[in-house]
Amino acid sequence: MEQKKTYCLSYAGKKQKFARSVVAGDFVFLSGCSGRTMETGEVSSDDVRVQTRVALDKVRSALDEAGSCMANIVKVVIYFKEIKDYETVKEAEFEYYSEYAPELSENPPASTVCQVKSLSKGNMLVEFDVTALKGR
Repeated sequence: MEQKKTYCLSYAGKKQKFARSVVAGDFVFLSGCSGRTMETGEVSSDDVRVQTRVALDKVRSALDEAGSCMANIVKVVIYFKEIKDYETVKEAEFEYYSEYAPELSENPPASTVCQVKSLSKGNMLVEFDVTALKGR
């Protein structure tokens, strides 16, 4: 049985010094997914709803690359720059689930949220830390 497989991350064609995801046993662990675009590495928008959608697109893509899918998400940690964005982000998150993994709308993953002083770029508003089961 394969114990660990790492998938690399690149922003704007530049390989990063951390993994996009790691598959260990039956689990897929994603590095934080934010509103930074893969094409440029820059934050997509100053709108938290747009950043949430970009982040969840990255979650979906990373899970697919690692042999999993949105429906297999078991735990989500959401880091907020401003906790006042909680309702907007949760609404956008569940709209996304409705589109790409409807079963998560009825049976949501375990979830933790917290406000942090700063994320890796000053204009980042939200970041998702996701754990999923392997498989489709």
